[in-house]
Amino acid sequence: MLWHDFGVALCLVLVIEGIMPFLLPKHWKEAMLKIAEIDDKTMRAFGLGMMLIGTGFLYLIN
Repeated sequence: MLWHDFGVALCLVLVIEGIMPFLLPKHWKEAMLKIAEIDDKTMRAFGLGMMLIGTGFLYLIN
């Protein structure tokens, strides 16, 4: 059951991550170039924030 749920979650991540490059490839490329210029400290802070928000949403949903 756990592996099935993990697989479903991974598939949903791939679908969500694929929406922008599919719908707006030019804008997605420009965004990726800008993101590549962000320093590591800021990127880590952003990543931590996203993980905390995701964990909070999971807590609220379950």
